[in-house]
Amino acid sequence: MAKSIAGEKVVKIPAGSATINGNLIITQKAKGIVLFAHGSGSGRFSPRNTKVAREINAAGIATLLIDLLTEEEEAIDIYSGEFRFNIELLAKRLVFATEWLKKNPKTKNLTVGYFGASTGAAAALIAAAKLPDWTKAVVSRGGRPDLAGKHLSKVKAPTLLIVGGDDVQVLELNKQAMAQMTAEKKLTVVPGATHLFEEPGKLEEVGKLAINWFSRFLT
Repeated sequence: MAKSIAGEKVVKIPAGSATINGNLIITQKAKGIVLFAHGSGSGRFSPRNTKVAREINAAGIATLLIDLLTEEEEAIDIYSGEFRFNIELLAKRLVFATEWLKKNPKTKNLTVGYFGASTGAAAALIAAAKLPDWTKAVVSRGGRPDLAGKHLSKVKAPTLLIVGGDDVQVLELNKQAMAQMTAEKKLTVVPGATHLFEEPGKLEEVGKLAINWFSRFLT
């Protein structure tokens, strides 16, 4: 298991009958916070999302990386895959986490944004549609916004869709999803990047794009 870094606090968030874990970092003089919605088979220790989160922290924005599934659900999901595409459940957990932030004295005044990866992007967009007054920005990395379906037209938050240029199928799905969105939206293609942005320097590009978007709408 990954080690906590300086200033990081492990938190437990009530989510209905479940409890989910999160890693919270509140930066000095932060005005906004970004919740990370991880994709299928991933969690709060995802090295890619952790890397982007640290870059966002360096820009003065707080972050909350959460496990949208409980430890028991993750154990089941490894073998069955039954939870990772339950987008409504993931979105519901994200809503619970957002409500928790708004009740927490240390974070209640922070503007909220979502960073979603893979299936987590759909969960982020559904949560944004359900919490229009609280959600101020959404960023999707290699996401599946199409899985948000009917909720896409209800999203009010400005949304940035980041897709790798070599991730051809997902790029087409992002174009289709964006056509259904009525809020401010932008699709940015990172040339030479595949679905996980594993190529040298590509994840850094994602970080810069996300920081620019969140700095514009959260601070």
